[in-house]
Amino acid sequence: MRTPASTTAASRDRANRMLPNPTVRMVLVEDQQADELLIRESLALRFPDADVTVLRDGEQMMRWIDMIESEYAPCPDIILLDLNLPRFRGEQVLERLRTTPRCGPVPVVIVSSSDAPTDQAIAARLGSARYFRKPQDYNAFMKLGDLVHNVLYSKGAAGQ
Repeated sequence: MRTPASTTAASRDRANRMLPNPTVRMVLVEDQQADELLIRESLALRFPDADVTVLRDGEQMMRWIDMIESEYAPCPDIILLDLNLPRFRGEQVLERLRTTPRCGPVPVVIVSSSDAPTDQAIAARLGSARYFRKPQDYNAFMKLGDLVHNVLYSKGAAGQ
């Protein structure tokens, strides 16, 4: 059940998305610095003013979820989550995220080097909005920003 404060925040978030250029709050959970740089670059093509918080492992993300649930941190508009993380795997983070009242509905894009069908099936079962396999090709990697834009702004695209 949502509290009045979180309902107000959700209403404000929806209203912000109606503005021409709202600041989008993103959380990127990625342990590889090279991948972080590519992801940031791809996001900047579509979201030049995005507020991107980077967390380096699953444990940091678990603490971030606690901060959001305690209303010490704002709920992001979207989370980009690697599956192969130190301390807690991305699968564990996503499972925890889906059980929380404030974070549960947040769209999650899995950004992983894994092409394993089992990883993709787990991500789908846990409600990820999309699964983006990290490509080797630079131009293909730059399409991630478009995918995130579609998840945020296409009707029904966030897997809800």
